[in-house]
Amino acid sequence: MSVPQTPQKALPGAYFQTPAHQSQALSQRGQVAQTGTQRPNAEDVQPIARAAKAVNEALLEESRYPELDNYIGRESRAHFTRVRLTIFLEGISSEYEVSNQSAWAPFQKIKMYTIPDRIFEQYNRAQVSTIMGLFADFNHAWVAIDNALYLWDYTHPNPDLVSFEDASHTITAVRLVAPRPGVFVPSIVRLLVVATTSDIIIVGVSAQTASHGGKTIALYSLKMSASVKGLDVDVVEGSNSTGRIFFSGRGSDDVYEFTYQQEEKWFTNRCAKINHTSKGYSTFTPSLLFGQKTQQEIVVQMVMDDSRKLLYTLSSKSTIRTFFVRSNGALDLVITRPLGQTLSNVGHMTSQTDLISPSISIVSISAITAQEAAKTHLVATTSTGCRLFMSATSSYGYYSSSSNAPTSMQVQHVKFPPAGNSNSQQNQSSQSTQLTQYSNTPPINTSSRALIPTRTAVRYAPGYFLTFIARDPQAETDLLFISGPDSGRIAQPSQDQQRPTKYPELALWLNLGSRAEDVGLAMGEFAASSSPVGFGNELAVQFDQPSSEIAILTNTGVHMLRRRRLVDIFAAVLRLGGGAEGIDGEVKRFIRQYGRDEMTSTALAVACGQAFDVTSDSRLARISDPEVMELARKSFIEQGGKPVYNENSMLDRSTPAIDFVRPSPRHEGLARYISRLLRSVWKVPVIQERVTPTGGFLITSSVSLSKLQDISQDLTKLKEFLNANKSFIEGLAGPEALGSVNTKQEEVSLQGEHRALHALVVLLDRVIEGIAFVLVLYDEKIEETILSLANETRQQVKSLSYEGLCTTDLGKALAKDLVKAIVNRNILSGSNVETIAEALRRRCGSFCSADDVVIFKAQEFVKRGGEAGPDSDVCRDYLNESLRLFKQVAGSLSMEQLHWIVGQYIALQFYAGSIQLCLDKARKSDRGNRALTWIEEGRPQGDKRAESFESRRKCYDLIHQVILSIERSRMESPDIVDGHLTLAGRRRDEAADEIDTSDDEVFQTDLYDWYLQNNRSEQLLEVESPYVITYLERRSSDDIVHADLLWRYYVQNERYQDAAVVQLALAKSKFMLSLDRRIEYLGNAKTNASTTRPGIVRSHRTEVLREVSDLLEVANIQSDLLQRLKSDQRIVADRKPKVVEELDGSILPLSVMFNTYCEPALYFDLCILIYEAADHRVASDIKTTWQNLLERAHVDAEENPQGPEPYEMVAESVRSLGNKLGLSETMFPVAELLPMLKRYAHNFQPNSKPETWVLDVFIDLQVSFETIYVVVENMFYNDEPPFQGRNRRLIGNDIVYIAQLWFEDSIRGRGSPFGGEENAFAVSQMLQMVMQSGLDERRLEQCQSLRMRIENMLR
Repeated sequence: MSVPQTPQKALPGAYFQTPAHQSQALSQRGQVAQTGTQRPNAEDVQPIARAAKAVNEALLEESRYPELDNYIGRESRAHFTRVRLTIFLEGISSEYEVSNQSAWAPFQKIKMYTIPDRIFEQYNRAQVSTIMGLFADFNHAWVAIDNALYLWDYTHPNPDLVSFEDASHTITAVRLVAPRPGVFVPSIVRLLVVATTSDIIIVGVSAQTASHGGKTIALYSLKMSASVKGLDVDVVEGSNSTGRIFFSGRGSDDVYEFTYQQEEKWFTNRCAKINHTSKGYSTFTPSLLFGQKTQQEIVVQMVMDDSRKLLYTLSSKSTIRTFFVRSNGALDLVITRPLGQTLSNVGHMTSQTDLISPSISIVSISAITAQEAAKTHLVATTSTGCRLFMSATSSYGYYSSSSNAPTSMQVQHVKFPPAGNSNSQQNQSSQSTQLTQYSNTPPINTSSRALIPTRTAVRYAPGYFLTFIARDPQAETDLLFISGPDSGRIAQPSQDQQRPTKYPELALWLNLGSRAEDVGLAMGEFAASSSPVGFGNELAVQFDQPSSEIAILTNTGVHMLRRRRLVDIFAAVLRLGGGAEGIDGEVKRFIRQYGRDEMTSTALAVACGQAFDVTSDSRLARISDPEVMELARKSFIEQGGKPVYNENSMLDRSTPAIDFVRPSPRHEGLARYISRLLRSVWKVPVIQERVTPTGGFLITSSVSLSKLQDISQDLTKLKEFLNANKSFIEGLAGPEALGSVNTKQEEVSLQGEHRALHALVVLLDRVIEGIAFVLVLYDEKIEETILSLANETRQQVKSLSYEGLCTTDLGKALAKDLVKAIVNRNILSGSNVETIAEALRRRCGSFCSADDVVIFKAQEFVKRGGEAGPDSDVCRDYLNESLRLFKQVAGSLSMEQLHWIVGQYIALQFYAGSIQLCLDKARKSDRGNRALTWIEEGRPQGDKRAESFESRRKCYDLIHQVILSIERSRMESPDIVDGHLTLAGRRRDEAADEIDTSDDEVFQTDLYDWYLQNNRSEQLLEVESPYVITYLERRSSDDIVHADLLWRYYVQNERYQDAAVVQLALAKSKFMLSLDRRIEYLGNAKTNASTTRPGIVRSHRTEVLREVSDLLEVANIQSDLLQRLKSDQRIVADRKPKVVEELDGSILPLSVMFNTYCEPALYFDLCILIYEAADHRVASDIKTTWQNLLERAHVDAEENPQGPEPYEMVAESVRSLGNKLGLSETMFPVAELLPMLKRYAHNFQPNSKPETWVLDVFIDLQVSFETIYVVVENMFYNDEPPFQGRNRRLIGNDIVYIAQLWFEDSIRGRGSPFGGEENAFAVSQMLQMVMQSGLDERRLEQCQSLRMRIENMLR
């Protein structure tokens, strides 16, 4: 249970409801507290969608208007209190509001049309009988004088008489009925049934609209009649759906049917009569009562209910009979309801009253269609003025199906007459029986004699009740009591949900001054919906349908009564004032009766000129009195209520506070008024497709164009009113209104009110433009426009409603498609596009904006350029102008339009323009350049920025098409002819310049992607743009192809240092590259890094070159290791592929190669190379490894007897490794290696030849003679084993050998021996010492000879 809120600050003239009512109203108008945490964030809802929701809610609320069964349902129960016993008698009611103030009258007399003098002239000639009647729906009256029938247009000041004088006997009845479908030509819209004392005749009737607004009719003889002699026919009824004609007469109580067909057949005539009741029904069998006379029972009234296939008859004894029309045409009597049974049924509803007694009679019956009520079928009016609402039932419940017949009929509700209309009658209330209801409503008066005696009565939907009372039979004048449902009060939610809605009526007394002869509806029966729920909602259609008009024919003329709408009543209240409280009191009364929402809606309608009234000259005109409209304006503004902010509904802060604001009744009234203006079009399709009888295709509007224009005018007036008064309307006044708020709650409430009202204003503009767009659409050749659409779009347009057109994105898109279709059709037909485009923009800018107009103008220039020819200067001027316009609105171009433009430009060889426009469109589709940031961040998957790139890529795809078109055109026409650039060549060059000079990095990126996807890498390398390097650098980290292109691009542009860096990175990369490929990259990198160019920083170049050289050295070691392992037979076959895979890829660290492969595999030469590369300078490790290398070489040689000698293997190993090491002093220590080799030769190869092979190895490695000499000399002096004693001569031989070579080498070119005298003297002294060591004979001779030569040169 909700707690009543603190009362709000009083408003001028405000009517405060009780707290209980207020809380209930809150729950019914939004249920804010219950749904606050479930609904979506309203900030995410666009104004159009929010306003559309408000309109739909208003339409839904009005569609729930209670059905008739709800407020006449029969139910009785007792409620005990300490004071009294209160009885709910909901099966009866007598609630009327008969106002003495003309402002509140529910009906008003428009005027009276007099009977023409010529009718009176004919009347004076009558000899037998005269009867009169109305064909109100054709605005004609008729009079039958003897055997002649005269019809006239009673609305015409000087009408022509239409006569039917073919009858030979006195006319007894006349009726206008609908014809059977397919029997007559379409121009015959009605049949005039004329019954005489001898025959019944049907006459064809055609109708046309006259210039004064009425209708003219013509009669056509059909030569169709049947004999009815002896029946004295006076009652005729027709079926509007089937065209069947039923009748009865004063001579019997039988029900007959007049049948007719197009032509005679074998067993049937064109016309005949059938008696449906003479067989098998004892009810109709005359009874013979001896000794007394009884009055013959006859049928006095027939009523046809086509919706249920029921025919009702009322007899002269007040017996109601119900006939069921079966599908085979049979008419079966299914219910007979004598007056006694009817009264007995009513007796259970009320206490004894004279108004319901055996002395009364039923004077008329009226059918209630299934469209109006599901359970109530018939209304019978008694001679005392009571209305009996009756329901036909079957064995399983209320009769609702037209396929099965009902079996019983019950009275569901009795509507008693109002209190008397005179003082004498009002005094009877003190003596009458009154039943008090459990509420504050007036008691039910069950004894009022105000409608006695009721001569006849008639009821029209949705409840207009006309009772004609003949108070003075001698005066031959009728007093008319006319009432109608108070729709405003019925529509209000019931205070007590356990009780059905009451049946209040507004009523009026009129003195006709003459006797009523006939009554008819002048504008067809009312229907607000096609189902009982919402059927009687007159408020909903008061701006959509004309007010009902009722014609009453008397012997003095035709009285026209008009049903006054609520808006008319409110306007009259404002114009005529009120009682003691004045206008302000009347407005409060209106609010109390109908609610503040309805008051604001009605006041707004009056202020917008929707109210009508009868003028002094009996014309119906809009109320335009400035004083009335000003009062209505003030009522809307000042009595519009306040928005309510329900802070208690906020469970958390996740939902904005503004979402808990319930807008004011002023907003509800505005939404309700807009919904009522739009209700006839809101859900209706914009177009209707149909096929003509000749097979043609036809598009028609679901709503008449005049109706659309009227709605547009009403909406425009509303818009003007809101614009003129927005500074006074709370919620539309703008930000300055916030200055008047005192609390945060008031501020939030005002913001919520502004949001709601602003949404409705936006919707108002959109709907006005939407209707204008539809009107323009129908001004064009709409069939051609619709057929030019794609099939899917056409189907969507076919199902598009006005709501969808004005409030949805799909509707807006379809409207643009239609605009394009209109423009394209005008272009093809050669029409001026600017005219239609400007008209569309001016009348419906939302559907054809200023940008659209520019596009259409540009398209026109393209069309003119095509007409001028691609090679003309005029064409180029037109195309340049079109490009300028297109670029202005590039952001508004659709891809379809862009495709068309590019296609036209390509055809006209405007390649550069195509590229410019596509680039401009791409930029404007991604103004935040989100696509570039997405590319720069590596194109992450699932990123929303990818959508921006895709939208731009669609534009770039068109540029690709332009490039392909340029290439095709180059094959057709050369660029240069006779040494001069051709026009086509110049245009192609312009396009190339646009591409190369574009600063759109996203475009350049996409272009380069396209080049590579289409195997155009060479074309990419030819591009001179800084974006190429950026693109390749960005992609090279992920793709080796782009990396290769990058260093190739650098080399092509002579940026060798940058190329070396890329190649170095490739060699070090994680790409799946072989070791040879990496070495190749390093080799090229070393070459590029070694190339010098001006502008290169030397330090950077040196650093790159060093890094490349070091890595190349490591890679070469790894390559040697790989080749060594491939041929190494010691490795198990299963492991070798894995070893190869590990080595034939990324360059491994030296430590891995040394510890994992080289050292375990005894590859000592590679170990030494690793020492060199790693700058490992531990002499002991180096010496040991050399020793191991020599030993390993010797062992390998001995294990291969077929190979070279061991010393040769050793020598080759040293020689090979020495070359690789480059005679490094650290890794190739001659002072250590030479003695090591000498000891090896002495110990393991004493007989090897030549004896000097050790020295030759170093000489071959280009070790200087001086270095070798110093090492050998030191060995000689050191006298170390095994070169001691006699073996010392072996070193002496080497000294002689190397000294000889050194001498020869030094004197070559006339140089000093041994590089100088000091060295020469030292060598000479050494040779002298060596000769004493016991040299071989040959070496001794060489030594002596060499020493002599040295000495000779020293002298």
